Amino acid sequence: MDTAPSSPSVPQPPAPTAPRPQSHRKVATAAALASAVEWYDYFVFGIAAALVLGDLYFPAGSSSAGVLAAFATFAVGFLARPLGGVVAGHLGDKRGRKPMLVLALTLMGVATTAIGLLPTYETIGIAAPILLVLLRVAQGVAVGAQWGGAMLLATEYAPEGKRGVYGSFVQLGVPIGVVSANTMFLVVGAATSDSAFAAWGWRVPFLVGLFVLGLAWYIHRHVEETPEFRAAERELTEKERSEKGSPLRTIIRGHLGTVFLAGGSFAVNTATFYILITGVLDYTTRELGMKRSAVLAVSLCVSLTQLILIPAAAALSDRVGRIRIYAFGAVGIALWAVPLFLLIDTGSLLWLAVGTFVASCFLSIMYGPQAALFAELFTPEMRYTGASLGYQIAAVFGGGLAPFLMVLLLEATDTSMAVSAYIIGLSVIALVSIKILAGRAGSRTDG
Repeated sequence: MDTAPSSPSVPQPPAPTAPRPQSHRKVATAAALASAVEWYDYFVFGIAAALVLGDLYFPAGSSSAGVLAAFATFAVGFLARPLGGVVAGHLGDKRGRKPMLVLALTLMGVATTAIGLLPTYETIGIAAPILLVLLRVAQGVAVGAQWGGAMLLATEYAPEGKRGVYGSFVQLGVPIGVVSANTMFLVVGAATSDSAFAAWGWRVPFLVGLFVLGLAWYIHRHVEETPEFRAAERELTEKERSEKGSPLRTIIRGHLGTVFLAGGSFAVNTATFYILITGVLDYTTRELGMKRSAVLAVSLCVSLTQLILIPAAAALSDRVGRIRIYAFGAVGIALWAVPLFLLIDTGSLLWLAVGTFVASCFLSIMYGPQAALFAELFTPEMRYTGASLGYQIAAVFGGGLAPFLMVLLLEATDTSMAVSAYIIGLSVIALVSIKILAGRAGSRTDG
């Protein structure tokens, strides 16, 4: 059932719970900011893992071993994300979207700040990597809980026919988070020497994450629950409400296939994304000898282009359908996987920029309609749980393992074409999943 509010230009009977037209923009902005600060906190760990965490928290062994350990810790956060998605999804489908989003933001702010204050292995020994892993788990739980809450806050407030555009505001949090995280590391790196950066400079981007707590307070005080959730709750009788079962149980019994197909459709996107922002950063600086600041600058500039492409792809999906746009992006990623690494392997900053820019364009085409697509796969009473699980399954098997697998593939094969083959394989899985979803979803994904 679709109870999204109609366009303000269409006469409607009075409804005290319906948001005013201007509140659409306020809620969309709040959801975008929540997504941006959450992803900023999450991404600073990935950049730090590629640059310094291996030496500071896993000092034993070779340089590659330290990086592998740091990336393994990075991946642990992804393994925790389904837990956040399940818990927040269950409570979000029963109690509301907003409380879970506020809780997720608070947990992320506390965990990220704690990482910025954490002593190194040299200071407290084995306790340092153990605490780092635990804090990364907390980050993973937080981001697993956050995405579904922010996505539903935006899409369930969206005017009729604009769910793709409003959902893209949450997706914009990803490039905004990348740009912000890269900018912080660039500024701190430029302002400090290499020794100062390793000693304390890398901590500054983590400590900035404390500001997420202020945003959590704002959403708690000034943003209302979504109209679709309130409408679904009003339609339940007291008996139905008391007998309302577990959303997770409902998903497992009748919709688990859709969850896995959603995850399969998104794995190539999240894997390629994390390869670009963390794996390529490590590969180009450690193996190709490129300057850290130059590679970060390229990543920053490429991410800026996503701020235009993501909403454009989302708006187009409102007109021609989610599936068509999504599939086009997946095909593009598959076709570009080999040229991408051929360009990177030249060691040229220009060709690195060209290769990652084109890849980023195809990623943006998939990111644009993705929030609306996932929302439309499930009905309101299980939407938080179903959409979050699909997204976080992809995060675990796609994004979380991608930088780690990239290092392993490069070490085992001594060629970057192995990484290209990995991306192509995930693209095939995505296209098969999209094809099956198109048959299941029907008109719900047509825009």
